[in-house]
Amino acid sequence: MTRDWRAWLPDVALGSVILALGLLEAANTDLFDVAGQSRTTLVGVALVTAAAVACSRREPGLALSLVWATSAVQVLTGSPIMLVQLAFAVVAFGTARWGRSSTVIAAGLSIPTAGLIAALLVVSSSYAPFIDSDSYRSLVDTAYRFGDTWQVGAAVMGMGVLAVPFLAGLALRFSERARHSEVSQVAAEEEAAQAVRETEQAREIARLREEQARLARDVHDVVGHSLAVILAQAESAQYVDDVDTEKLKATMATIATSARSSLQDVRQVLTPSSAGGAPAAGSGGLDDLVAGVRASGHEVVSSVVGTPQPLPPELEQVAFRVLQEMLTNAMKHGQRGEPVFVERHWPDGSWVGELRIEVRNVVAPTADQPTEAVQVAGGQGLDGMRRRLETAGGRLDVRRRALADDDTFTVTAWVPVRAVGR
Repeated sequence: MTRDWRAWLPDVALGSVILALGLLEAANTDLFDVAGQSRTTLVGVALVTAAAVACSRREPGLALSLVWATSAVQVLTGSPIMLVQLAFAVVAFGTARWGRSSTVIAAGLSIPTAGLIAALLVVSSSYAPFIDSDSYRSLVDTAYRFGDTWQVGAAVMGMGVLAVPFLAGLALRFSERARHSEVSQVAAEEEAAQAVRETEQAREIARLREEQARLARDVHDVVGHSLAVILAQAESAQYVDDVDTEKLKATMATIATSARSSLQDVRQVLTPSSAGGAPAAGSGGLDDLVAGVRASGHEVVSSVVGTPQPLPPELEQVAFRVLQEMLTNAMKHGQRGEPVFVERHWPDGSWVGELRIEVRNVVAPTADQPTEAVQVAGGQGLDGMRRRLETAGGRLDVRRRALADDDTFTVTAWVPVRAVGR
């Protein structure tokens, strides 16, 4: 509230100056032939003029109304026009600079309207204070300089006193709007740039997280498979006779080979230039996985339907890692002594289709398992396979089926097949 009161101080000060000049002019009535008008009327005109000037910045609409009200009263009562009323130019400036759109339009129309009314009053000789004053004759002589007729010249002079400050107010109004528009545009551009930076940061974070997840899946697949093979070989070594040193040496050599291969695969996974360290799926990569499981002592029944085809590197990696995880799960959770069935079905005679990889193994039956086929929710390995396949456009199906003697755990993956370079 105090801040609002202080904001009016410059306007009140200016209005006080106009009031003082008006009162001084009213006191010197000998300068005008007021035709019987009292000084009170002149004082009233000075007061309203000062009030209009004081309101021109904060309440320009009210200031314009006071100007029209004062002018109307002067015309109706025949009161003389005072020199202090030249301060109406301040009101014209204020309405154009700070008024609402409706106030600006009203003020713009008021200027030619006021000039036209004044000219009509003079022509009709109905405004005695003009006709009877010496100032009127001086004004007529001056008006001839601005037009062929003195009426036109007087209208031009009168409108000029108000039009010039009005146009100046409009110029400042539009200049400020243009400046605000420029500031707003700069702010909008900065916000847009900030949004772009935040989007890029979010994308970079998402990319790093995805890369981290990919590395975690690759390391899990490589290490998990190698450890499963090593564990199977170590367990089988327990049943070898102590005197059969050759078989023990062969088992230990196989364990060392598996560990060395695992270490090499991990290094390839962690090398940025590598593509995950997966051998070619269309050639011997998948066969090597099957051979490694056989070497660990597990019986593997493998079958290939169709003709293997070379695949793009990203699809080779998916097929290799998915089969690797399938075999790892079969060794970890399958019954030892029961064969692991691996089937690969390539599309016949076409570069468009799907490679179906199926791994099936026997698991120990449990009482809480349903007899119907159910979808099995797995851990990190199954989730990792599913994400790999979905990223490449493939899909995964995991089922456990209850049979008469044993339960079977079947994992089926479909990998899209397309020619290299497509």
